[in-house]
Amino acid sequence: MNSARTKFYRDKANGKWMGVCAGIADYTGLDVLWIRLAFVVSTVCGMGFVPVIYFALGFLSEKKPASLYADAREQKFWQGVRQSPARTAREVRATFRDIDRRLAEVEAFYVSSNPRLAAEIEQLR
Repeated sequence: MNSARTKFYRDKANGKWMGVCAGIADYTGLDVLWIRLAFVVSTVCGMGFVPVIYFALGFLSEKKPASLYADAREQKFWQGVRQSPARTAREVRATFRDIDRRLAEVEAFYVSSNPRLAAEIEQLR
């Protein structure tokens, strides 16, 4: 999974300050509000390492490319890949099985109504 779509990026376009929380939200598929809230709560509760990690991510991570996703559907797909690659692979396999089933139904419809075509298909097998 070395695709550019599976890397972590700072999201300056949707970010408030450095884009780290927006980048985490984009990477995980969670709402950015909850990420920001968790950051503020953990900082207020005395976890002093959280701002250090924030600044480290802000300075070390790359800015999100503008044309990373074609549309919202593609963004949702890649967020699913990052969260659970196995589940995404199962969903893709299920989609292909559904397409194959529907294609078989279309083939069966045309073959059953056309005996000459059915004979030619059987001859090819």
